[in-house]
Amino acid sequence: MKGYWKYLSKRVFYMIITLFLIATITFFLMKLLPGSPYANEEKLTDAQIALMNQKYGLDKPVFVQYLIYLKGLLVFDLGQSFQFNAPVSRLIGSRIGVSFQIGIQAMIVGTIFGTFLGIIAAMKQNTWVDTVATFVAILGRSIPSFVFAVLLQLLFGVIFPILPIALWNQGFVSSILPTIALAISPLADSARFVRTEMVDVLNSDYIELARAKGLSRWEVAYKHGIRNAIIPLVTILGPMLVGLMTGSMVVENIFALPGIGEQFVKSIMQNDYPTIMGVTMLYSFMLVVVILVVDVLYGLIDPRISLADEGSAA
Repeated sequence: MKGYWKYLSKRVFYMIITLFLIATITFFLMKLLPGSPYANEEKLTDAQIALMNQKYGLDKPVFVQYLIYLKGLLVFDLGQSFQFNAPVSRLIGSRIGVSFQIGIQAMIVGTIFGTFLGIIAAMKQNTWVDTVATFVAILGRSIPSFVFAVLLQLLFGVIFPILPIALWNQGFVSSILPTIALAISPLADSARFVRTEMVDVLNSDYIELARAKGLSRWEVAYKHGIRNAIIPLVTILGPMLVGLMTGSMVVENIFALPGIGEQFVKSIMQNDYPTIMGVTMLYSFMLVVVILVVDVLYGLIDPRISLADEGSAA
């Protein structure tokens, strides 16, 4: 147990270093962006621009601005939006719920159907079922989610007008189409990973021994195959979940959803540096936390992994 906590503390230290590097790189990249953060700058006088720079601290040396930015991050202060004249944390907080809901729904739907599809494909290896599942997985990875979004709008909003195709004004119903559009990618990845791993597991020696004991193919798959097959799936689902929760920029714009993705796009177009950096740091923080959680889940799924980690850490 002591070795485990040593390993965990080391991972937390690496997380802090990673976030520090991301914050530093993002800050200085923002300074290299062309253009001005002020709308209609050509209509502003030099005196007005000077006052604006003083208000937002842009009149200070770059390194001083950087130190102020880092100090703000330590107290979870993401700065003030140039375009909306409001705290970045408030802007993100008002939109994060929409992106979280869509992302979590898409992950649940995509993972469940993708896992089921991968298991069926592995159990029916080299049959037409396997071929169809593989085709669906390839299709889901080859076609961007925003293409599926447009097709869903056309199908269920124009040809069969049964679901809202934009805005966020009808509750859960408004989330159905964007959820399906975003779920295609995790569905395809889940099906592909589970199918590949299940095929390897079902052909292993201990599975043959289980069959020799009289267990049916489906009993073997349920009792022995699925747990080992989902370990690689956990690896990809963590980062993918963060990406979905923080919002798919194009899909949110297509459906006119008031989420983080839409806000991020607007911020880039308007050179709103604090908002761009705030969303980037939020995504980065969630990503490194999820990666740590994935490592912990490894130990819950297969205790042998956590024991190996303790041994390596010790």
